[in-house]
Amino acid sequence: QICLSLVKLLFYLAHSPLGSIVLLDFQPRQFVMVDGNLKVTDMDDASTEELSCKEDNDCTLDFPTKSFPLKCSVVGKCEGINEKRNLFNAYRYFFTYLLPHSAPPALRPLLSDILDATGDLRYGINETLRAFEKVLHLYKSGLYLQKKPLLLKDYISLKGFRTVEGEDYRCWPSYSHLGCLLSIHSAEEAAAICNSQLQCQSFIVTQHRTWTGRPLASFQSSWTDLIPDSNAVVYIKRSASSGKRL
Repeated sequence: QICLSLVKLLFYLAHSPLGSIVLLDFQPRQFVMVDGNLKVTDMDDASTEELSCKEDNDCTLDFPTKSFPLKCSVVGKCEGINEKRNLFNAYRYFFTYLLPHSAPPALRPLLSDILDATGDLRYGINETLRAFEKVLHLYKSGLYLQKKPLLLKDYISLKGFRTVEGEDYRCWPSYSHLGCLLSIHSAEEAAAICNSQLQCQSFIVTQHRTWTGRPLASFQSSWTDLIPDSNAVVYIKRSASSGKRL
């Protein structure tokens, strides 16, 4: 969410009515999340000036660990230097820390491609935004899910119940530090996640949703202490419930 929102912001800056705007003091502390969108808090160091040049050798974009040769345009400006400076700063301050983590395994290669392409400045802001929107579409639609044997049949579902909240085993990347709370596309995906975790004996699908509209599921090491909840469904492994009365 943070990276996509940042890319949308940089897309606007690259195509603003004032021309391509560069953020000269590009630091994480200059941004804040407002209603799920990343905003710039300080525009004092923003500029529409692009570096003047006489030849391509005048257009080297320098960073502490990398340099990029750019082209000198016919009007004597380094082509796309503001856009590229913003994009590489987004890569080194945000993408490298946030993109490699927390995505479903099937989507990680696509995010690695974005990371590599922006790190080498092979992508401009237009290509980067398209790549992010493709990943978001796959994530929201569930098209990233690989065809696997149906696992939900191995669970008993009880509508209108959930377990008593409390500390349980933890997992990564959980929305709660007290247990294992993950977003899912469907109960079938939740069953696959539960089967992959040794501690998991049950999971609860609630009406709570993430910013992408995906429901949240809480994965548990037991299924005792059920309480009524009209907005939840608890799924219990048949093997865990055998010999016990529900």
